[in-house]
Amino acid sequence: MESDLIDAPPLSPVDEPAGDNRQHVNSTGENRQYVTFHIDDGIFAVPLAEVQEIIRMPEIIQVPLSHESLEGLANLRGTVMSVTSLRRIFRYPNVEHNDATRVVVINQGIPVGLVVDRMSAVVTAALDQIESVSSIEATVNTDLLRGMIKTADGKGMIMILDPVRLFESDSGSGHRGPQKAGNGEIDAVVEQATATTDEMQLVSFEVAGQEYALSIENVQEIVQVPDHINRMPKTDAHVLGVVTLRNRLLPLVSLREMFGLPAVALDDRNKIVVVPLPDQSSVGIVMDTVKEVLRVNRNMLDPVPSLMRGGKANGEIQGICRLNGGKRLVSVLSAEALFENEVVRRAAENVDSEGNVEDIMAADQVDGATALAEEEQFVVFRLADEEYGAPIGSVQEIVRVPDTLTRLPKAPSFIKGVVNLRGAVLPVVDQRTRFDLDDIERNDRQRIMVFTIDGVRTGFIVDSVSEVLKIPRNSIGPTPSLSEEQARIISRVANLEKQKRMILLIDTDHLLERHEIATLEETSGGARQRAAVEELSAANA
Repeated sequence: MESDLIDAPPLSPVDEPAGDNRQHVNSTGENRQYVTFHIDDGIFAVPLAEVQEIIRMPEIIQVPLSHESLEGLANLRGTVMSVTSLRRIFRYPNVEHNDATRVVVINQGIPVGLVVDRMSAVVTAALDQIESVSSIEATVNTDLLRGMIKTADGKGMIMILDPVRLFESDSGSGHRGPQKAGNGEIDAVVEQATATTDEMQLVSFEVAGQEYALSIENVQEIVQVPDHINRMPKTDAHVLGVVTLRNRLLPLVSLREMFGLPAVALDDRNKIVVVPLPDQSSVGIVMDTVKEVLRVNRNMLDPVPSLMRGGKANGEIQGICRLNGGKRLVSVLSAEALFENEVVRRAAENVDSEGNVEDIMAADQVDGATALAEEEQFVVFRLADEEYGAPIGSVQEIVRVPDTLTRLPKAPSFIKGVVNLRGAVLPVVDQRTRFDLDDIERNDRQRIMVFTIDGVRTGFIVDSVSEVLKIPRNSIGPTPSLSEEQARIISRVANLEKQKRMILLIDTDHLLERHEIATLEETSGGARQRAAVEELSAANA
């Protein structure tokens, strides 16, 4: 255990346990040791043999839909540990954590943490000095206690907690409270839905104020620009360098430089779009920001005007997509032309020919260096201060939140409204509402993630979408069971220790309960009928 316990101040005379008076030791001479600590004005104890260690308050990841006494999850040297507040269990008023706050880690097969106000000391008590709680169970709830140790003056009591029952009581069914009415610009996701032959699915991004896009099948993944990029000698100015991505080298090229646009310093808004090359390698193209996933009809793609041909982007732009009645123009890049681009080709060749591959990979130490077959891919989004991941196969698409959502009369409070998504009525749920988080004002970073749950397409509003991330399976483990509802929705957690990140992984099939899905179907059907009536009325007019 840490020195916090060893250096803890001794108990004051009023708190001195009777067990220190050796004349009371029973005939067997059997003594027991306890770690004692303070919660508000009470002093409590747990058996020393069950205490794994005592630590300062760690960084906490809050988990929605968990029991109200849960502080959250923490990383304990690579192990995910639940952290519970004893103040909340005992219904004491909440107070701010301070330098005296400690977490007592109990070994329950896996570590679990108890937050206490401050440590006291290790005390020893004989068995005959530990009183049963039966004498007070008529007036006090003693379910969480194993016994009591009388203080030397006989006036005070040290209550011995039962850690097993503490955690059993804290991992109950949980409840949903009353429903309430990082990372740069919108980032991107890959849409897994099958497109029709008349549609294109595009990932759009911005460079120097201009919007570009690549076909979804030519986007392998989208990742953050790392803090350190290894510069390569004797390379083009367009080549930013090389990084390691899951045990492989990835050359980086700047689209700004390739298109002859002014260079700017990289920051946390920049993203790397990883594009596969024909030779099974990949290249990372650095964009200013990644915007969204688009699904558009092919007839909206116009050929490049003749005056634009022959410039820096000669051949790389296969057409221009007209959106919003021509007010928004998106230049669609040709992946094939990018593959043939001399800069991209030389960047890949230079990486292959470098002799210091091992040095570069050792220097970067990017998290997740495992075989690709041992990975899972997630769309990472944010709610409040926490990161969540949805399996990429469950994400139908991601769209911007419209300026207004059409509210429906008599709709349940969890339905924020409906939107028209390419002629189909899409019910929209605020994910903050589902997770009992505080409401926030609508903003440009929010997005609607579209999932299909039991055959019903449903949109969920999230604070932002940050990246598509491949996570090694050995970094994924079960989330401590904190409530029945949480266990269904957030059953796993990714612990990326080197990145100091913990990502809560959701099971999208359980985001809605069956009766709520039925309600959504009724809502969508009613909305479709109203839309048809309005369309017919407009035609007759």
